Amino acid sequence: MQRLARNGGVAELLRWLSGRADGWAGIVSSDGTVLSASGTVLGPRRPDAPQPEPPDVAGLVAEGVRALKERGALAYSHDTGAHTVLLFPLHDLNDVRTDPHGTSPGNGSGTAAAPLLAVVTPRPVAAGLATLLADVLMPLSLRWAAEAVERKRRRVDLAESRGREAVLHLLMTGQLSIAQQVAGALRPRLPDPVRVCVVECPGDRRDEVARVCAGADGGRSWIVRCPVYARHLIIVMPVADGPEHPEGPAPTDEAVAGLVAGCVVGVSEQVPLAETATGYRQAFHALAVARELPDRHARFGLAPEPALVVGDAGRQWADALLTPLLRHVPRRAQDPGSQELAATAASWLAFSSHATDHLKVHRNTLAARLRLIGELLGLDLHRLADQSALDLALRIRATPAPACTQDAGSTSRTADGAAHDLDEVLRRPAVQEWAARQLAPIAAPVGGAAAEDTLRAWLRCEGRLGPTAAELGISVPGARKRLTRLETVLQRSLLRPPSARYDLWLALRAREVHADW
Repeated sequence: MQRLARNGGVAELLRWLSGRADGWAGIVSSDGTVLSASGTVLGPRRPDAPQPEPPDVAGLVAEGVRALKERGALAYSHDTGAHTVLLFPLHDLNDVRTDPHGTSPGNGSGTAAAPLLAVVTPRPVAAGLATLLADVLMPLSLRWAAEAVERKRRRVDLAESRGREAVLHLLMTGQLSIAQQVAGALRPRLPDPVRVCVVECPGDRRDEVARVCAGADGGRSWIVRCPVYARHLIIVMPVADGPEHPEGPAPTDEAVAGLVAGCVVGVSEQVPLAETATGYRQAFHALAVARELPDRHARFGLAPEPALVVGDAGRQWADALLTPLLRHVPRRAQDPGSQELAATAASWLAFSSHATDHLKVHRNTLAARLRLIGELLGLDLHRLADQSALDLALRIRATPAPACTQDAGSTSRTADGAAHDLDEVLRRPAVQEWAARQLAPIAAPVGGAAAEDTLRAWLRCEGRLGPTAAELGISVPGARKRLTRLETVLQRSLLRPPSARYDLWLALRAREVHADW
């Protein structure tokens, strides 16, 4: 009995009891609701007796619970002719105000809220069964109370996890003030500025790694279980955890990479809290690089965000492109509004089909929203070119205006100062410099002609492996290996979203429009 209580818990104890009673054993609430049960009620013990119909166990138990409450008894036994119902209240371990007789002064019997052990057994009742049930009450009560505490702990953990996920979602969509209000109920306070860290955990050890992360930084960072990738943890760390203090303890990201075997860690640059989405993209790209490194750890750092170099002309181009979306008024109250559609577009561009997990919507809902977004903006969202334009426009909108490089005599504008189209934005000298830095790792002779040919073929095929392999005349695994090597060279994620394909398409397009200009 004690061994079953320790190793098997309530379920094993009930299974054992139902076997000893040759019937049904369960735990019911004070209103007769069955909470946990095991076994079925068999016929009478006498082999020569006729086989009766199977009893209504739930009805018998509910009737017994009502009788127990009406009489204020501490136990109950009822014979139905072919079967016997036995009821014993479990010890209420939460009620410490009991008198020496085990009753609670608040309700007379102490059984009003305590669950009960119920047994339905065929007659005659096995010898010693009542004594056995009395003996099992304490270990069963202890296990039931322990499992109840564990269930409550899991609910609290789930609620906190969902709360942290909601705060991260608000940060990723640029709703900083609301995120800070929601985060006020949790700990710690949101740091600013931050580094974003993505930890890829081995197997199903994400909860264990989360505890290691919390212990490594003393609870100063925000640790969120990624809603999109089941093996990822997202950590929003204070900048003080970074390399600015080399004399201090190891930063959290380095500590986790060293403490947990099999972890892969990518870390962003320092970013303002309002640009958490940018930090996440950077950390995800660093993660792709870290997978190929011996220490399984990498920090991001190559080129600035394209939104920072487009200038006033680019900002006005983005405003013009997004205006139909941002001014959209839904026809029905339950339809998504402009902000929800913009968040949907940003999530889908970042996570592709995984956006359903990020947004917690059905795939048909996502598809309907994307059709509406494409119609409003006049874009074909199946084309990589239009995806790249929308991604850039949304990132420009999310970037504070003073952070954008100011125009200096750019001639690619209309009379009111806005760029005609994306090509004019890409001709800006600052954008050309950004594009050159993006493509420098694959420029011959550094990367070789094959690297750029592979990249161009992949982008022409809308980032799809099958058509890319066919265009290159190689197998799909061969194309995947080439792109994996490109990830290491470019220090960007290509095969898994968030992917750098939008930035690379923009960089190649910027080179083309500069050559044609």
